[in-house]
This record gives sequence, structure tokens and C-alpha cells, in this order.
Amino acid sequence: MANKKIVVGNMKMNLTAPEINKFLKVIEKKKYNNQVVFCPSSLYLPYFIGKGYDVGIQNIAAYENGAYTGEVSASQAKSMHLDYAIIGHSERREYFKETDEVVHQKISLALKENLKVILCIGETEEERDSLKTYKVLKKQVTNALKGFDSKELKKVTIAYEPIWAIGTGRVPSNDEIQDTISFIKEIVKGIASINISVLYGGSVNEKNITTLNQIESIDGYLVGGASTKAEKFMKIIEVVVNQ
Repeated sequence: MANKKIVVGNMKMNLTAPEINKFLKVIEKKKYNNQVVFCPSSLYLPYFIGKGYDVGIQNIAAYENGAYTGEVSASQAKSMHLDYAIIGHSERREYFKETDEVVHQKISLALKENLKVILCIGETEEERDSLKTYKVLKKQVTNALKGFDSKELKKVTIAYEPIWAIGTGRVPSNDEIQDTISFIKEIVKGIASINISVLYGGSVNEKNITTLNQIESIDGYLVGGASTKAEKFMKIIEVVVNQ
């Protein structure tokens, strides 16, 4: 079977226009047959569209349209021919106080526009230390995906990002990741009897990707900081696509 893993670069609020141009000069040397998804700041999305790989937006509004200054709707994203929308990232949940209900609403709007969704879930360090990881993840998944049928959920990919691992350099063991991703997949099977793709995110870099890529249950990676450095990101991509 062909390697179907994907690598998603969540570039967050990084890089200026000149830096984006330099980044693209390196990245454009390779094509990866839709196994790579670039998610730059909304301002730079046009730089990436039509370059031969998938493009996603880092966030969408919880409203269809209207007087919501600074927001971008799912329909606007789709009209730009974007492929993906990241929804529910822990930074959105923490800094912008997005609840499970808001996440669910955003997923609904994205699916209505036929955007593929990357749903982010993850536990805090306190929740992990209190042995509440599975309880937290089950709640996040169930609340986010309730009411959607199997056809809709086929457009959803889950990204498991333990919050305590994001940007810290700390990564769970391969066994922990394997068990947690398997647990997430079982939750979704209980909701809609489908096999959902689950990515891992949280301090993924060019140094640990070979080790992480040995985990059987992983269907790809959501890469943060390393996705803003073209050479490092390409090393990650090469391992995932070719290993």
C-alpha cells in the first residue's frame, strides 16, 4: 500500500513577506503529491495557492458571514480554493477561550463548505499528571464530532497534540503515543464506525521524526516551529514520505 501519511505545517503567526518568499524558493524544489499541507498566516495564503501542494487555513470563524471584523469565514476560505481548516488548536482554546461548542460549530461550517478539517485535541500537563488524559480526549472528540455522520467524518482528521509538548521539546514515548492514538481511533469508531486518520503534533522536528515515524498508528504529523524553517521542514517531509 502506498504511503498515505501527511505532514501539516502550522506556521502560526510567523515569517514576514520577504521570509515567506525565501521559504518558498526552497520548498518549491520538491513536489509531494498532496502529502504536504501548508498552513501559513491568512495574509500569506495566496503565496501558497496553486504551487502543487495542499493549503489550509489556521482558523475559521464560528459564523457564516457578517460584521465580524478580522474574522475569515469557511465560505471565504473555500472560495480561495483552500483544502483544509485547522480547528480547535490548543492556542485557540487557551488564548481565545474557544469552547468545545465553538469548535463543533466551526467544524460544522467547514464541512458545509466541503473543507477538510484538522481537529486538534490534547491534554494539559496537569491533566496528564492526574491521569485524566483519556477522559479529556474522549470529551473533546465526542463534543466536537457529535451529530456528524460517517460521510462527513471522512473529511475530518484528528491531530493529537499534548499541550505540554507543544514548543517545549518534550515528547511522549512512542508507546504512549501509540496507545493514545489507538484510543482516539476507537472513540471515533464508537461514534460513526469509521477509521479516522490521526496525526501527532507537539515538538515534532527533524531530529526526532525518524523515531516518531516508527509508530504504526500514526497517520501523519502536525508540525509547528520546524515548519517555518524550510530546510528542517523538508527533512521532516522526506522522512515521512519516503520511510
